[in-house]
Amino acid sequence: MRVWDAGESEGRPVMGWIGVEQVQHHPTRKRADFLCGSCITKDLDQPIQEAKQMTALQAGAVSHRDVDWHAINWHKAHTIVRRLQARLVKATQGGRWGKVRVLQRLLTHAFSAKVLAVKRVTENQGKRTPGVDGILWDTPEKKATAVRTLCQRGYHAQPLRRVSIPKSSGTGTRPLSIPCMHDRAMQALYLLALDPIAETQAEPNSYGFRLERSPADALAQCHTVLALQQSAQWILEGDIRSCFDGISHDWLMARIPMDKGILQQWLKAGFMDKHVLYPTEAGVPQGGIASPVLMNLTLTGLERPIKGAFPAFQGHTRTNVHGIRCADACIMTGTSPAFLAQAVSPRVAQFLAERGRERSRDTTRITHIGDGFAFLGTPGRT
Repeated sequence: MRVWDAGESEGRPVMGWIGVEQVQHHPTRKRADFLCGSCITKDLDQPIQEAKQMTALQAGAVSHRDVDWHAINWHKAHTIVRRLQARLVKATQGGRWGKVRVLQRLLTHAFSAKVLAVKRVTENQGKRTPGVDGILWDTPEKKATAVRTLCQRGYHAQPLRRVSIPKSSGTGTRPLSIPCMHDRAMQALYLLALDPIAETQAEPNSYGFRLERSPADALAQCHTVLALQQSAQWILEGDIRSCFDGISHDWLMARIPMDKGILQQWLKAGFMDKHVLYPTEAGVPQGGIASPVLMNLTLTGLERPIKGAFPAFQGHTRTNVHGIRCADACIMTGTSPAFLAQAVSPRVAQFLAERGRERSRDTTRITHIGDGFAFLGTPGRT
């Protein structure tokens, strides 16, 4: 995600910005001048307070007045959110995590971010699918009321509604957990403050569930690293088993850079299946707005350590180690099957085990590129 900070300073002194004429400095001052200055100071109290209120509104602070959904300036809301996200990106790149937390709190409490969160969950494909409470935000009045309910204090996530959908392969079903509208909006709100960090930390060859990227880009990268004459001839291919369902909650609570209380509410909400409440001890729900980003943050770091451990050359031998991942599907390239099995595969297994994941035994194999391989349902061969 590319985020630009378009904000510029107006180049005016503070007193000029709030509309107060500056007092001229004279070489000599009389006692009467100081008395007059004290009178001016008292008169300026009201304009200063008004300026502070105006600054808070420009920063996107929540107003307690009634919200008119049709009167919202969406362009201004997007601009305010993007400026705060740009500052988040810069703070993350500089490793200033204290400032990151401050900016996240400012963004998640901003009126502009809250209206965009409600807009997202009421205009996507799931806008007519209710959660366990059966509530939908299908009118402007309900949407406006929902904006005022997005608060951190007293927030308690409701259980997810579990449904089963058929797999694309036609064999079996896949569990889908649906949050209620309020929880979806809270996830969309906090995702505005988490997504810039996830994109900043993401690896260059990760393509699943990311803005401006697609599976087609992953396939194009496969062609780039495998089409040359000196390219690697062996591939370690495989999927991550139950990628969403088994992610360690302890790992997420310790590593995900967001409000821990809100994150714990999402992870421990439980789910309702046939009117029975079940606890959630691991994983993130397939159906939550924030789940793809949490999954990507969990798998961030799979590529860089392996490429760092195996430079382009070992002596006079080219290693040709490359990693490409799209969601839970990934491939690793190498010069020989022994190199992939003894050097690369154990590192991948250790990385996944730390996060409570493992590779699927059915799809994990080492293949020569001449025999062909399948990645994202697309066959590859030279």
